[in-house]
This record gives sequence, C-alpha cells and structure tokens, in this order.
Amino acid sequence: MDTDFELFQGKSFRDLCKDIVDNQHSRKFQIEVLISELRPMIKTGNDAMIIVPLIKQYIDAGISNDEHLVKLAQICQRLITAQAQAESAGTSFGLSEEEKKELIGSINDIQKSDAVIVKSISKKEKE
Repeated sequence: MDTDFELFQGKSFRDLCKDIVDNQHSRKFQIEVLISELRPMIKTGNDAMIIVPLIKQYIDAGISNDEHLVKLAQICQRLITAQAQAESAGTSFGLSEEEKKELIGSINDIQKSDAVIVKSISKKEKE
C-alpha cells in the first residue's frame, strides 16, 4: 500500500496517520495538564459540578475530532487498496470492462426511462 498517496495538496495518507497519532499524544498531555491545574480549584462539590463538565466537553471534542480523522483515514485506505487491486488486475478501481459496460448500460436505461417519465409529465401538464 502506498502511504505517500496524496489526499490533497501537501497532505499524504502517511501525514494523516501521523497527525492522528500526534493529536492523540498531544491531547493526552494537554488533558493531564488541564486536570492538574484545575484540581486545586475544586474545593467543594459545587466546584466539581462546574469544572468536571468543562473537562468532559474538552475530552469529548478531542475524541470527536480524532474519530473524524480515523474515518477519513479508513476511507483513504479503502481507496488506496481498491486502486492497488485495480492496478494489479489491469482494471479501473476494481471494475472489469464487462462491469463497466453493464453500468453504462444501466445508466442509459435509467436515462431512457427518465425521458419517458418527463414526456408523460409534460403531456399531462398540457392537458
């Protein structure tokens, strides 16, 4: 699998994976620092009721961001794998020539049936 597959200008699949790992390590450190700074501020149960949800929101935002990056990486990995399989099979993204012709035929059939429906609607509107 080609990890240097460019996703967009200046960002490869390898860079995306590195960002995921770096974000995870960075967030872990930031959370530890945040908790250690906020811990002395919690004197009563009311203080905890105010501060703990803030920490939770910060953690949830980080997890959500990481989940989006991981999903993007999964999609890219599937694309890279499909492209590699297609290249080894001599096809385009895993479709044989016969499958391509079949898909094009299906598209043409859909276009023809749409044209019939449009004509039918136009005829009814004129009546």
